[in-house]
Amino acid sequence: MKIETDQRQALLQAAEAARYAPSVHNTQPWNWILSGNTLELHADSGRQLTAQDPDAHMLLLSCGAALHHAEVALAADGWQFSVDRPAGTPLAVIHLRQQGPVDPLSVRRFEQLPERHTDRRAVGDEPVVPGVLDLLVEVAEQNGTRLDVLRQEHMIELAVVVEHALKAQSADEDLQRETVAWVGGDRTSGTGIPDASLPQELPLTTVAERDFGARGTLAAGAGHDTTATYAILYGEGDEPADWIRAGEALNAVWLAAAEHDVTLLPLSSATEVPFAREELRRLIGHVGFPYLVLRFGTKAADAGPARTPRMPIDQIIDIRD
Repeated sequence: MKIETDQRQALLQAAEAARYAPSVHNTQPWNWILSGNTLELHADSGRQLTAQDPDAHMLLLSCGAALHHAEVALAADGWQFSVDRPAGTPLAVIHLRQQGPVDPLSVRRFEQLPERHTDRRAVGDEPVVPGVLDLLVEVAEQNGTRLDVLRQEHMIELAVVVEHALKAQSADEDLQRETVAWVGGDRTSGTGIPDASLPQELPLTTVAERDFGARGTLAAGAGHDTTATYAILYGEGDEPADWIRAGEALNAVWLAAAEHDVTLLPLSSATEVPFAREELRRLIGHVGFPYLVLRFGTKAADAGPARTPRMPIDQIIDIRD
């Protein structure tokens, strides 16, 4: 039947769109199973950063972002669907229903999928306008999380927390070896962070960025982070389903930021190191569980980094009758 063919094609296109979701170190740690009018999301433990991310928090965040990419693609084509989130495997199941009118907001979100990217350069000279920050806070809340925009007086505290987390990770030899396997070079396998996405040197910032131990080909820029805004993405839960939701919320916030020409840089070190994460909890008043630190800024004047590579669709989807 034509409706069944259309549904399968829509789900294939959703999985294709999900290829371009953000993931920790561009590991793309997800797989899809297409069966009938359902699309199952599975984690791929073979692409988990076991030294950096032993609890699989960043893996689940990444999978949540991929799920949101798929949801955006379906909504932009007018498809109605539901999402089940079993406690275990699969992580999520998309059930496709009928096709209806297209929501212009969904189309605008879909248009941002190729625009969204990770920019590790220094931010632009102008701060993000308060109205846009308010919008990003609202988007986070609409997607089941909270976004605590830090005041200037908390910047030094955040910088100290991030610095201590990065120092602890730099002393972990297993983590450093793992990073080398995923960062630098041309990345012909379709995963990892290539030289073209890495600055030639680390930008001069108050809140340090992760030092991958590799120098790329991207000009870092002459600016600082004095015009940047930092925020903590957090939520009420700390279970796997909460981290998947956090990934969906992160992606929704990122697409909204891209629509307003705002860059977003996720800083995960402080939530990967337990003592640092507890310090972040203190910064938000112990009202929830921190998932990520986010840096927002206006775009630099020159062109940004190229899109990072992606795995072929046939390596991440299993099509069944």
